[in-house]
Amino acid sequence: MSKIKKPFHKQDLNFVFGKKNYTFMFIGLAVIALGFILMSGGGSTDPNVFNPEIYNFRRIRLAPALVLIGFGIEVYAILLNPNKK
Repeated sequence: MSKIKKPFHKQDLNFVFGKKNYTFMFIGLAVIALGFILMSGGGSTDPNVFNPEIYNFRRIRLAPALVLIGFGIEVYAILLNPNKK
């Protein structure tokens, strides 16, 4: 019995990730990007003047926490089983 191969453009393509995985991946990327945006700024235009704004809650606690949460969402998106209902 010989198996007839279909042309490549007519073969069923099975992707590893499903729509739910990609949705969580984009959410994770958005959270990571938001964390890096919140980390930016706080510098001084004059190098001789110290700006204590660089050590506020947003840059020291909130932004790194958002980046780590975003990476956690990315890991969840990778490990999520798309076939489970």
